[in-house]
Amino acid sequence: MDDVVLQTVTLMLLPFIQTYGIYIMVNGHLTPGGGFAGGAVLGISLILYALTFHVDEAAKVYPRRKAEALESLGALVFIFIGLLGVLGGAAFLTNNTSFLSGQAGTLLGGGFILPVTVAVGLKVASTVVTLFFHLLEEEKR
Repeated sequence: MDDVVLQTVTLMLLPFIQTYGIYIMVNGHLTPGGGFAGGAVLGISLILYALTFHVDEAAKVYPRRKAEALESLGALVFIFIGLLGVLGGAAFLTNNTSFLSGQAGTLLGGGFILPVTVAVGLKVASTVVTLFFHLLEEEKR
């Protein structure tokens, strides 16, 4: 699409949409939301950019290889944090509250929950974008 109004509005709203997605992801252990919801908002914001400015332009900003790498990184961070509980003699994904131990109810007061939520958000956002690119390739065939 080459609609100037749509492109202008998208460029104006995109930083706010992405900031909101990050907010949902980071505050997921304090409020409703979390990694899945925040990652979905981030991924959909990238799809909005792709649909507004052509897929080829979006592929330059956020290449498919980068999406696949971040998708794998999110999964690896999740597994690594889960294994930290096992290495500590507890179950997989046991929350260690001495890690990032702030006051309860604050951003850094959740132990491993914040890094796990960010890893899940990264995985979901990258997966949404990767699936979008896969669907476009299937459509071309």
